[in-house]
Amino acid sequence: MVSSSRTATRLMIILRPNQPASRSANVLVLLVVAIPLLTVATAFALLGAWLILPFAGAELLALGTALYYTRQKQQYRQVITVSDDSVMIDKGRHAPGERWHFPRHSTGLTITREQHPWEGPALRVHDRNDSVTLGEFLNREDSLQLIELLGREIRVRSRSARITREF
Repeated sequence: MVSSSRTATRLMIILRPNQPASRSANVLVLLVVAIPLLTVATAFALLGAWLILPFAGAELLALGTALYYTRQKQQYRQVITVSDDSVMIDKGRHAPGERWHFPRHSTGLTITREQHPWEGPALRVHDRNDSVTLGEFLNREDSLQLIELLGREIRVRSRSARITREF
């Protein structure tokens, strides 16, 4: 997801992964699975098949862990701040974990076309010394929106051909 805000002196772009479910929706999914599972497991345990209880618990633990891990991945942010004299990029979950600072006059944007029509183009902001990949988690529409926003502010220095990936 791409959101932006502009003031008189700067443009701030916030990139984040799409969030298909909220925390309360994840808890609801866990409850919808847990209630029937534990009901059936308890019924079998009362009939003497008590070994089903640890497996039912392990299944709920695995589902809860997967939902938690997915939710944590959705908290990732990339913040791009373009001012009159600099370009700053912050990456992190709840606070900036990594930060790059580029002088605006020597900063360029590299766009690498996608290999498949469903993928978005790969973007890199760079200067003479360093480069940073942006929006690797964005879908095609969001990548194109980011290119449009950054293309107005940062000069596109290179457009490369399709990348080839080996699996």
